[in-house]
Amino acid sequence: MTDVIELPIVGDSGQIPAYAQPGDAGADLRSSESLVLGPGERALVSTGIRFALPEGYAAFVVPRSGLAVKHGISIVNSPGTIDAGYRGEIKVPLINLDQHNAFEISPGDRIAQLIVMPVTRAVFVPVPELSESVRGNGGFGSTGVSDRA
Repeated sequence: MTDVIELPIVGDSGQIPAYAQPGDAGADLRSSESLVLGPGERALVSTGIRFALPEGYAAFVVPRSGLAVKHGISIVNSPGTIDAGYRGEIKVPLINLDQHNAFEISPGDRIAQLIVMPVTRAVFVPVPELSESVRGNGGFGSTGVSDRA
């Protein structure tokens, strides 16, 4: 059983996020405006909603896989983070990564997903050295692409 929280929300009922399928992690966010994103263009797209996350939670705005694969539509700062104290309108910074085709957005179109999660606050403790690990300081690309010899 997954945890459920009630999230107070203000906005047009047609714009309220909804889960498409049982068990989905992300609820669909919908556009409240019409616009066309030309190749390479980005825009801050309104959803027409505001909500109040409880303390100890954050929401993350992530791309929709179908829009990304079929049309090259993504989110500029993915994932976008919404903090518990924010009460303004949720807007999605979309980008059209397709080099040739414009993408039309209409009110009610599903443009992103919203994932609501509990978050833990860290206490940052200065130390002279860090403990060793198997990975060490191996970063970007350090594990390679394939297991082939």
